[in-house]
Amino acid sequence: MKLRIQDNSLRLRLTQKEVALLGDRGSVDSAIHFPGARVLHYGVTARPDTDRISVRYEGDSVCVCLPANLVGKWAKNNETTIEGADGSVQIVVEKDFRCLHRPEMAEPDAFPNPLA
Repeated sequence: MKLRIQDNSLRLRLTQKEVALLGDRGSVDSAIHFPGARVLHYGVTARPDTDRISVRYEGDSVCVCLPANLVGKWAKNNETTIEGADGSVQIVVEKDFRCLHRPEMAEPDAFPNPLA
């Protein structure tokens, strides 16, 4: 999963496997390990008890929460993006497409790029 933070926006790009895990298990997560044994965890969770997109930042963890019914449909169709806002934070969760300027083997689990 790729994480991009810019100003007040948070963007996560998920591979095919991660989209399938999110659709089947309801969550997918990753982490970055910093020197000094610090770890930033980040992920996406499908929640059956909500109908809005939200984000939680607690300790060393960032979790984007999405409505489970929205995730179930998105994981199985051709839509590429789920987006919304929680307060002033803009949230975008996307299916990750292969880059056009890299060899296909560099991103084997990315979705085929529609522009290829």
